[in-house]
Amino acid sequence: MKPPLSSSSSLLRKARLSPYLFTLLAFILFVAILYGEDFACIFGEPLQIVTDLGQPVSRTGKKWGKLPFAIGKTEEGCDVFSGRWVWDESRPLYQESECPYIQPQLTCQEHGRPEKDYQYWRWQPHDCSLPSFNATLMLETLRGKRMMFVGDSLNRGQYVSMVCLLHSIIPEEAKSMETFDSLTVFTAKEYNATIEFYWAPFLLESNSDNAVVHRIPDRIVRKGSINKHGRHWKGVDILVFNTYLWWMTGLKMKILLGSFDDEVKDTVELSTEDAYRMAMKSMLRWVRKNMDPKKSRVFFASMSPSHGKSIDWGGEAGLNCYNETSLIDDPNYWGSDCRRSVMQVIGEVFAESKFPITFLNITQLSGYRKDAHTSIYKQQWNPLTPEQKANPVSYADCVHWCLPGLQDTWNELLFAKLFYP
Repeated sequence: MKPPLSSSSSLLRKARLSPYLFTLLAFILFVAILYGEDFACIFGEPLQIVTDLGQPVSRTGKKWGKLPFAIGKTEEGCDVFSGRWVWDESRPLYQESECPYIQPQLTCQEHGRPEKDYQYWRWQPHDCSLPSFNATLMLETLRGKRMMFVGDSLNRGQYVSMVCLLHSIIPEEAKSMETFDSLTVFTAKEYNATIEFYWAPFLLESNSDNAVVHRIPDRIVRKGSINKHGRHWKGVDILVFNTYLWWMTGLKMKILLGSFDDEVKDTVELSTEDAYRMAMKSMLRWVRKNMDPKKSRVFFASMSPSHGKSIDWGGEAGLNCYNETSLIDDPNYWGSDCRRSVMQVIGEVFAESKFPITFLNITQLSGYRKDAHTSIYKQQWNPLTPEQKANPVSYADCVHWCLPGLQDTWNELLFAKLFYP
């Protein structure tokens, strides 16, 4: 039996920028430009951000009253996002072979992963316990209702995890899954309930909105266009948003001021942080205008970390998540990507929300899980070259996650915050 990992740190604390830190930032930027480092993450790296948004708060800082679907509340002083991973022989919560809805990009056992250790870790908060996921309660709550995940492929993974957690108690003839362009719908017929996923990697309209053909290097987002996708979200009772990965294309993002139908595209460039802030504000405006806080709930999942550079956790240079089967045991581990600056934007924008958004802070707890990625054990989009096959590190996917696995924990946290906010 494997011992539990050492405890993780609490949520990140806000740090004030001193003149010395500004000098350091300038130096880091200079070195990065000089030596061609990854520009996308220069500004985000030194910042530490408070995102204490697990419990919705109002603009004045006062907590909202009883939220829809709540049947209890989290223990006072308990932060379910701060804890440790413990080995649990009772996991996984379902078997890969028994859930037919998992995309072949996430079925790691089917594609040759030789071990299953990544399936047996359970998240244990420091000062309380997560309620056990109850599929019957979830389905009864969804009776006559719609639940929708909106975002990119990482949110789709969480969506599929939710379907896998629920489908086994539904008779075969009483469930179905269909895809209509950007919308995928799982229907529990006896419950008159749907669990849906809508592909919108930027939430706003973009040139990457095709659900199949969207690998466009020069990404463009259209300003003020959230209704393009938002019309498909109307009438949903529980919304789970995410958007992060597709914004990480560099220090700048192209913003379209007109229409994608215009012969000459009128675009401007914004910093990634400002462009992301624009999207967050658009999302909150849409929520305020279209969701009823007395009947519906809105969640926003924080950034899903990647593990593309093993030197980040003290490994050998030039390697990544490939062949990683253990967890990162440094409770202060954060990684080296842009999450901090983006989390700062979220904290600033959400603090002004007039609607109770529940923040699912899955970033740091997922950061410890370098073992849980699909790596090379997935269906590949394109045939691998002989050179790639000879060097598995070169094509390991260190962004997406095997199912069952880490994303089931995301849904356990969603379950906890839905019923015990």
